[in-house]
Amino acid sequence: MSSSMALCTRCFSPIIKFILVTLLFMSTMRLGFMLWQWERVQPTGIDWWTIILNGIRFDLVLVGLLLIIPAVFTPFFSLTKRTSGFWQVALRIYVVFGFVFVVFMELTTPSFINQYDARPNILFVEYLIYPKEVFSMLWVGYKPQLFLALFAIPVAVIVMWKIMGKRPTTRCTIVWWKAIILTPILLVVFVLMVRSNLDHRGVNPSTVAITPDPLVNDLMLNSSYSMLYAVYELKHEKKGGISYGKMPIEEATKRVKQGMGIAENSFTNADIPTLHYQQAIKQRAKPYNLVIILEESLGAEFVGSLGGLPLTPYLDELSKQGLWFDHLYATGTRSVRGIEAVTTGFTPTAARSVVKLPKSQRGFFTLAHYLANKGYDTSFIYGGEKQFDNMGRFFIGNGFKRIIDEKDYKNPVFKGSWGASDEDLFNKAHQVFLTMGDKPFFSLVFSSSNHTPYEYPEGRITLYDKDPMTVNNAVKYADYALGEYIKKAKTAPYWKNTVFLIIADHNSRVYGPALVPIERFHIPALIIGADISPRVISTLASQIDMPATVLSLMGISGEHPMIGHDLMQPIWRKKAGRAIMQYNEVQAFMRDESVVIMQRDKPPAHYRYSAGKLSPADREDAVSTEEALAHAIWTAWSYKEKKYRLPSQAREGQNNK
Repeated sequence: MSSSMALCTRCFSPIIKFILVTLLFMSTMRLGFMLWQWERVQPTGIDWWTIILNGIRFDLVLVGLLLIIPAVFTPFFSLTKRTSGFWQVALRIYVVFGFVFVVFMELTTPSFINQYDARPNILFVEYLIYPKEVFSMLWVGYKPQLFLALFAIPVAVIVMWKIMGKRPTTRCTIVWWKAIILTPILLVVFVLMVRSNLDHRGVNPSTVAITPDPLVNDLMLNSSYSMLYAVYELKHEKKGGISYGKMPIEEATKRVKQGMGIAENSFTNADIPTLHYQQAIKQRAKPYNLVIILEESLGAEFVGSLGGLPLTPYLDELSKQGLWFDHLYATGTRSVRGIEAVTTGFTPTAARSVVKLPKSQRGFFTLAHYLANKGYDTSFIYGGEKQFDNMGRFFIGNGFKRIIDEKDYKNPVFKGSWGASDEDLFNKAHQVFLTMGDKPFFSLVFSSSNHTPYEYPEGRITLYDKDPMTVNNAVKYADYALGEYIKKAKTAPYWKNTVFLIIADHNSRVYGPALVPIERFHIPALIIGADISPRVISTLASQIDMPATVLSLMGISGEHPMIGHDLMQPIWRKKAGRAIMQYNEVQAFMRDESVVIMQRDKPPAHYRYSAGKLSPADREDAVSTEEALAHAIWTAWSYKEKKYRLPSQAREGQNNK
């Protein structure tokens, strides 16, 4: 090799070493993840080399993204000895920090998989916005992982700096004509690395969606890419999420309205297509109050009355005293998705919940705005901090007149990482409701004790697990706190004229080898109150059906845009219900046992859900396919075009473009 060629190669030494070390590290981590998740990998029939080679492909995409700018600028910064020396130091610092980023993301992956059954995605980024809550949670529940990361990061810095070696004593320089030739070549090479093909569209996570198990597909990515791609995908939020297919909005809207199961003459406003008049099933001289108790992470697997573990004796007993929904499904896997469903009745998309999206911060329909217009006091009561997940901003902008959060609890019985305990929450709610007198009120009461790291006051429950800080014990405590509150509420003046909806926001963990683990979306819901007659409702239902249903029981008739079913209407005792479930970028539409699963850039997949198992369907269900696509398209369109509101909210919506 000539001396000039050697000097030229030396100019790219940090880049070459970074590529080799990073590829080796990520392949080693991927191999470890495969061994760890072998019980998930083996049934898919995917061989090791498929995962490893696809993994290297996406690792090259990542290093291409990280290095494309440094690589392209290296020839020009190497034209003189002075600029070359500066650039070599800068390159070494950059690649060291780049390697630390890669190491950090891979080390966080096991904990993220344990919680979300996926590599880090947009949820990872969202949690970083709230360092107080997250660090407190990590310190209490994840000390080993935290210390491992704190140890590994400086080690990664030292190792990578050693590998980089000292700055060359002989400045590496490139003559100008070679720099001119090298620059476009490097640009083409690194662009090809990032795109990884010559097709119209470069690779993305859908490229390796080759098994029905999302986690196994994720193993073929790397966590840095997975997280960065999720951030990149935020651009679709302006449109209300990614597209699962095409359908004229007129046709989509027509199908959505047909799915609502109401007469055409009930629709009242052409500009707000789903605005309709709902006649309450209950006729009351004075409409009732409404309290929605949103239980954190309470999946059916923890509820004895739904065939789960015997962890909810109070809820199980209450289920015999009101309307018990034993076939109801959450719309998503996050609290904001549950909040979105039960307070707005809005259907989910692959975008973030409307609680966080910019166009819905004012002028968006909520029960609070609807009831405030009817003279109700409206409140949100929470044990944590209102700014978490943008709840405070969304609620204040959309009809909630006051918010009670962590700062409003004086001398709480117990305070954990996520704020005041459920006992304190319900005590506060009870105090607030007692002050209402004859004024009608609506309140969303959001629990938090059943959240990792599972902290709660001692001495309240008989432990189910030996280790007190487990989800099973946290569920038992949450159930205890709920039961104690309902006992107290039954003796209060407001009990006789209040409808209570007790419902989970989502399950504790949503995981499994199915494309959408539907059994993990199954949640409890109970409507209870002074004159609510006990009955089990087994119609397939969704969280979005609950707002319309409670309005009917409250005795409130009027116009609103919600597409959920009033399950008190006799039609839904005979007609099949439906549930819509968003699982990351995948959406499932279920009617009876027929399930249509929609993915980006892929045709709809047809499944049958029976006895808690999802299996490929014998034939395609064209009607369900069209209905599923229609709901996805209508949801994105109605968000983007501000068509989910009351007529009186038009001015507010204009101020929030």
